[in-house]
Amino acid sequence: MQLCFTRCAPRTITLRYSGIQRPRLGLGFELDIHLQQLSGLTLHYNHVATTLLCLCGNCSTSSLTMIKAIFFSIFDVNEGSTSAWYPILNSTNISLTGPKVLHQVPASSIVPSPSSPQIPFFHFPSISPYIIPRQEYTSHNLTLCNSSHRILSHPITILSPSYPRNAYTFCFSLVLHQDAPFATYLSPVKKLATLFRTLEEQSQFLSRDLSPPNSGKIYALCEILLEDLNNYCESMIPIDASNTLNIKLFPTYPPPPPLLPHHVPLSTVHLDSLVDDNWDLTMLLILPYIDGVNSVRQIAIKADADYRLVKKAIKHLLYYGCILLLDVFSFSAMYAPTAKIGEFVQDTDVQSECSRYITVPGPHARELSGTTLIKLYCSLKQGQPVRHWYMEHADILEGIDIRRFITFGVIKGFLYRVHKYAIATSRGSKLKTKGEEMGTGDAELKKFLDGTHCFDEICTELGISERELMSRLKSWGDVHVIHR
Repeated sequence: MQLCFTRCAPRTITLRYSGIQRPRLGLGFELDIHLQQLSGLTLHYNHVATTLLCLCGNCSTSSLTMIKAIFFSIFDVNEGSTSAWYPILNSTNISLTGPKVLHQVPASSIVPSPSSPQIPFFHFPSISPYIIPRQEYTSHNLTLCNSSHRILSHPITILSPSYPRNAYTFCFSLVLHQDAPFATYLSPVKKLATLFRTLEEQSQFLSRDLSPPNSGKIYALCEILLEDLNNYCESMIPIDASNTLNIKLFPTYPPPPPLLPHHVPLSTVHLDSLVDDNWDLTMLLILPYIDGVNSVRQIAIKADADYRLVKKAIKHLLYYGCILLLDVFSFSAMYAPTAKIGEFVQDTDVQSECSRYITVPGPHARELSGTTLIKLYCSLKQGQPVRHWYMEHADILEGIDIRRFITFGVIKGFLYRVHKYAIATSRGSKLKTKGEEMGTGDAELKKFLDGTHCFDEICTELGISERELMSRLKSWGDVHVIHR
């Protein structure tokens, strides 16, 4: 899925609904995110933030995450059928009714309305016992799927002798597509219920509203809320002189992958353009060193910052998709094509993108053809360092940035790094005694020789080069180096 970036200018809008005037000041927040200047490199992600999807109107998947409808329902005690489970105080054997939709946005989305020919999303009477459930299920988030839609609700029951039948039950519900990610909306649903429970207990704000269905302040609130959350992912609605409804959607992402000291972060956005006065000091220190070349450990050293804090800051950027992780590039490393190389062979647009990205700017710059790029990528193989591969194709690779050439394939997924792992099977007798210093270094190396630590990790942790590592491994008796 390709991540769409856009920029939304702040707006000042005044909306009028049923006598409610609500100025929008600064709610159209600015998403100032641009693709990094990677000479045309387009990045792809496995997950997309709900906030970005809502803001990108031209994104084909934005309609999936939008709220389809908002409705307000109550337990009507004036007409209807009998319910034996409705909470009663000091009353027995009283005929009650069931849930009733008072307000719905858009019209006819939940129950048929004479003013709209729209067909409801689902059959409300069949699911109404779950919208206004038994008392033991109230005050909890409830999720229900029906007719390819997902209903999120948080029903509330207030027990008081001041109400008819001694209780008042209401519920604000959101309707989403069944396959839409819904975790982001659980908190707003609960916040709606909590706020209006407080308002009802203080001033009977809901029960005293005698407006006809689909009119009045509650209907206006639902209408404004639907528009704001779909267009801006946040809403600020004055309820009365003392209360304001503030809701903002915060996207949820899967946990970031493990971050190791030898990983190299590459920014996918202009991080400098996102900085404000509230950013963490460690984050500000490390930003100049996130360049796709320095590893996490090197960033901590160059920024003169605590490694644990640096790792935490980089994890934060990784969680929000602002960076991706690469391997340490070196000419002694080995790379090989993956099964996705076939997609690169067939996609001429990606080939053109690659040619633009890897070409070094200059008066004699020349872009490679798609056929040449395919040949070069397919010539990479296990057991062949980039150094030897470059020497074989030096005439073709003139004016080409080798690091970008490799990085492009890794990011797109049709190239993978062949790592080296060392396994020590015996201590041997070749270790030369060079005093206590040699013994200490040998002990540090020993814990990495179990076949689970790649050379990049060992070199980063010990602060040595690969050549020095190979020299130290020779001092061991029987050490096998595995490529995988």
